[in-house]
Amino acid sequence: MSPAPLTRRLAAGLIGGLLSMVPLAGIAAAAATQPKRPVIVFLSDFGTLDDAVAICKGVMIGVAPDAEIIDLTHQVTPFSIAEGARLLARTAQYYPPGTVFVTVIDPGVGTSRKSVVVKSRRGQYFVLPDNGLVTPLLDRDGLAGAREIRNPAWLIGGKLSSTFHGRDVFSPVAAHLARGDDWRHVGPAVSTLTRLEVPKSVIDERGISGSVVALDGPYGNLVTNIPGEELRRLGYAPGDAVRVTVGAEELSVPYAATFGDVAVGKELLFVDSRGLVSLAVNQGNFARSHGVNPPVRMLIVRK
Repeated sequence: MSPAPLTRRLAAGLIGGLLSMVPLAGIAAAAATQPKRPVIVFLSDFGTLDDAVAICKGVMIGVAPDAEIIDLTHQVTPFSIAEGARLLARTAQYYPPGTVFVTVIDPGVGTSRKSVVVKSRRGQYFVLPDNGLVTPLLDRDGLAGAREIRNPAWLIGGKLSSTFHGRDVFSPVAAHLARGDDWRHVGPAVSTLTRLEVPKSVIDERGISGSVVALDGPYGNLVTNIPGEELRRLGYAPGDAVRVTVGAEELSVPYAATFGDVAVGKELLFVDSRGLVSLAVNQGNFARSHGVNPPVRMLIVRK
């Protein structure tokens, strides 16, 4: 055997022996002490057909090179503050304190509306226009404070655009927060935030009146604002037939626990992962089958 292979084998054996002497607990402890990458969650109605999302990410990375940027979605219906608010509130609950959310659904860009940083009582930061986007989130998590974005040192250099605050304002501010800059330096405190009217379902003598507020991804399931608890308050249980009016169409649909409780191609009413009443077709598309385009009024008739 030549000297070189023998040397490599001896070295490999020595390294293996040394590693076997290191306690696994010590390795785990060392890993735990490594600094975690700051997280920015990015939500917009920009779509992905052009360069807007990539430009905003470039700005963020330029300020906070270590940040991990997670795309919530960029397919929010254009200008739909209500849809953005719903997605933001639903997603934020699964992220830890310290997470920075930058949300750009901004039909009032360039007007007198404020640009703000909002801190929730869970210790998360939200960088966005003051147009009601944080209403449902703060109703659930509470408000720790809010500040208007006024510090020019936190904005992109050069002249600000009146139509691309996602690049010039929200992205650099989110990155400053992610890298650990004191959020109080972004600008003065804001005492009042714009609120969004969030419609809620109502139980009356007819049953439960609510709305179809969205569709569930590509599946065409109807997302409603009717909590599953209200369905049970009317005495419905899985296996019952439920009379439902969606828009002008009246239906009778089985209340099921999951899709497989009905045959393929059959309709069902169920409580989804959000805890809300939903209508679906097992391996089909309810919205397309019935021509539903939210928002649409919905009534669940009393049992």
